[in-house]
Amino acid sequence: MVMSVVCLCACTVGPDFVKPQAQQVVEWSKPQKSAASQAVTAELDERWWEVFNDAKLSALSRRALTDNLDLQLASSRLQQSRAARQVITAEQYPTTSATGSYGRKRNSAEGLSDPSANNGRSAYSLWEGGFSASWELDIWGRVRRETEAADASLEVAENDRRGVLLAVLAETAQDYIQLRGVQSTRAVTEQNLDVARHSLKLSQLRLADGVATDLDVAEAAAQVAAIEAHLPALQQRQSQLINALSLLMGEPPQALHAELSTDAPVPQAPPRLAIGLPSQLAERRPDIRQAEARLHAATASIGVAKGDFYPRITLSGNVGSQAMQLSDFGSWSSRQFGIGPQFNLPLFDGGRLRGVLKLREAQQQEAALAYQHTVLRAWHEIDDQLSRYNSTQLRRDSLAEAVRQNQIALRTAQQQYVEGVVDFVNVLTVQSALLATQEQQVESATGVSLAMVGLYKALGGGWQSVYPLEEATVVR
Repeated sequence: MVMSVVCLCACTVGPDFVKPQAQQVVEWSKPQKSAASQAVTAELDERWWEVFNDAKLSALSRRALTDNLDLQLASSRLQQSRAARQVITAEQYPTTSATGSYGRKRNSAEGLSDPSANNGRSAYSLWEGGFSASWELDIWGRVRRETEAADASLEVAENDRRGVLLAVLAETAQDYIQLRGVQSTRAVTEQNLDVARHSLKLSQLRLADGVATDLDVAEAAAQVAAIEAHLPALQQRQSQLINALSLLMGEPPQALHAELSTDAPVPQAPPRLAIGLPSQLAERRPDIRQAEARLHAATASIGVAKGDFYPRITLSGNVGSQAMQLSDFGSWSSRQFGIGPQFNLPLFDGGRLRGVLKLREAQQQEAALAYQHTVLRAWHEIDDQLSRYNSTQLRRDSLAEAVRQNQIALRTAQQQYVEGVVDFVNVLTVQSALLATQEQQVESATGVSLAMVGLYKALGGGWQSVYPLEEATVVR
């Protein structure tokens, strides 16, 4: 008999989950023209923000891991998911309870019965107490499928937190890099402003000597004002980025102003960028892991829906005592008990159960398509980021040469103007070109570092070193 029950309980309705095979790319795409810094197939740098060798960026990243409110919200959702799983898995086990009561009563003389046998002429006491237990025999595996779905839902929440963590780390690095880029642009602008002011003084001196004209002085003054006009926008952008970083740290506006307002160079990417193996992508990216967990939960839910078609059998029993006198309570004659199985079999529900089953099957199909779409989108993101990383480096190198040539041109134009060979408009034109290329050079250097952050985010790196896989292990 016991073996029969065990065999029945081993039956589980519904399809078993099969881990989907992610669409694989044999190797990372390679650009037609390679830049100086190369992305190589080597062990992924999990703490990728430390490869910049920027102590302030590393400190902000560590701070974001503990103080960021979005990450704390994701952790709260994870705790809720763990509690929900505990509620669902409790159905696998018997439930027991202890009861006890005392009451002073008086029944009607005209009623159906009076336990005191006094026909309602006097009150009586009633003492009751005992234990009860019930357990649903999971013959068809419905509860086991519910537990399986709960485990998968817990994995969804875990990867949601990992995705938030990855986004927070990437956003912290991006905002910090942009802040340093703005500060570098402002420094370049201020250097050009000094040059423009020097040119204005030179024009004024030449005007006093009768060599220059009022037009030269006006053009020089206009150049100074035009360069000065860049500074307020840069200052406002710096304030915005410091605010963005303050928000990521869970701080009020401008809380990091004293800490970050001092200029510092843009963090530079290393010459060798380890990006891991393509075959490891499905294990690294939280969104792929989350899509797989959703598919697992949807598959298990089909088994739950099918289990509702079968009868539910519950074993229940109780034992206790009942007496009208406290002195009799607990005596052998006051004992009472009840034991026996119960079953519930749905006969007619207007098609509700079939509708639920069709819904769960459709949801599983949607989850399978979502998984394929997530994997395909991941490969596209990585390919785009690899291309961006390479192209931004090539652009940066070309702009460096443009800046060098424009600096030579400006010195030449200034010398020729002093010698009276060229008009002042030539100096202004060359200086404007130099300022534009210098700003573009800073922007491109910032773009290289931002592209590296985007690449590591697309690769799904970073959360592994903070929340290891062992933390997410579910004890079944």
